[in-house]
Amino acid sequence: MKNLTDSFVFLSRWPSAGSFGFNIDILSTNLINLSVVLGVLIFFGKGVCASCLLSDLLDNRKQRILNTIRNSEELRGGAIEQLEKARARLQQVEKEADQFRVNGYSEIEREKLNLINSTYKTLEQLENYKNETIQFEQQRTINQVRQRVFQQALRRALGILNSSLNSELHLRTISANIGMLGSMKEITD
Repeated sequence: MKNLTDSFVFLSRWPSAGSFGFNIDILSTNLINLSVVLGVLIFFGKGVCASCLLSDLLDNRKQRILNTIRNSEELRGGAIEQLEKARARLQQVEKEADQFRVNGYSEIEREKLNLINSTYKTLEQLENYKNETIQFEQQRTINQVRQRVFQQALRRALGILNSSLNSELHLRTISANIGMLGSMKEITD
């Protein structure tokens, strides 16, 4: 164990010019490491807040859209169940059609077509409702994201404007505007 400790002590006494060595001074290495970590965090952490807000907003929107899709799928499942009932009724009607073929074949055929058409119309209406809901939610999400981005850009612009305007620049701007108004008044007289 002593040999291992002696080898590290020996390595720490190597001259630093032109070679690598171990820096055993814990305080200076920790300060360097902390300053590097803080620098990286500050540099890369600037845009995190805005992206957090947008990602939270998009996640919430995504959940609402997924819930809407689930609801639409449940409605679709109900329509499929109705379709199965209609098919069962269709089979029953077909059996009755065999019994009453002589008396009312055309009437039964018409009822069969009406059942199929009404079922397909119901399915189409449910599909259209699902698509309209998805499009509406997407448009609403896009509008909200646009509004958030515009608000953040406006806040940043106001922040930059407020930080760059000092009292001397403000007074010079006012004086220049007063001078322009005075020259406009002289032109109109």
